[in-house]
Formats: sequence, structure tokens, C-alpha cells
Amino acid sequence: MQQEPRNSTDQALHDYKAGIGNFTEKLPEVAKTFNAFTEACFEEGQLSKREKQLIALGISLVAQDEYCMIYHTKGCLDQGASEQEILEACGVAAAFGGGAAMSQAVTLVQECIQELDHPTH
Repeated sequence: MQQEPRNSTDQALHDYKAGIGNFTEKLPEVAKTFNAFTEACFEEGQLSKREKQLIALGISLVAQDEYCMIYHTKGCLDQGASEQEILEACGVAAAFGGGAAMSQAVTLVQECIQELDHPTH
């Protein structure tokens, strides 16, 4: 039995997972190769998994990729990043991405932190 999304962040994560599942059914080798590559990129190395998620969040803000903003905000929280660390990464992204990055940081990212870190029941 599938659980209903609790909020907009859960809904976006659900939609992304459903889309990846559909894509994987249609292009399994491409999906397998892409997933292996991204998993390798996010493995612990000289940079921690937490640091890599913070970098990915910053890049997603500058690229204006809302699904990645949500996914990597979750990744930051899952890897133990504090709200302050996440917001500092957003500030650095805004220094490069300007107002578009800042607008996403002060809306979507903060909404994700709130919904993922303090889920309503």
C-alpha cells in the first residue's frame, strides 16, 4: 500500500521517483548507467557525502532545477547538514546565480527544510 504524500515536497519527490521508474522501464541501460555514475559521484571521498549534497544543492539553485533543489535539500538533511549549513550553501549559490537562485533559496529550499525536517502527521 502506497502512502499519500503529506505535503508539496513529498509530492515532488513522489513524482520524480515515478518518472525515474517510467524512464527506467523504457531505457533500462541508460538509467542503469546514469544511476551508477551519479552514485559514484556522491560516494564518500575527500569530500564527505554531506559536502557533496551541499554542492549539488548550490548547483541546482544556479541551474534553476526545482526537482534537484528538492532532492538535494533532502540529501543535505539526510546527510546531517544543519539548516544553517544549507542556507549558507544557498547564499554562495546566490552569489553566482543572482536573484533567481536567491528566490528559490528563500522559498522552495526553506519550504523543503520545514516539510522534511518537521513533517506533519
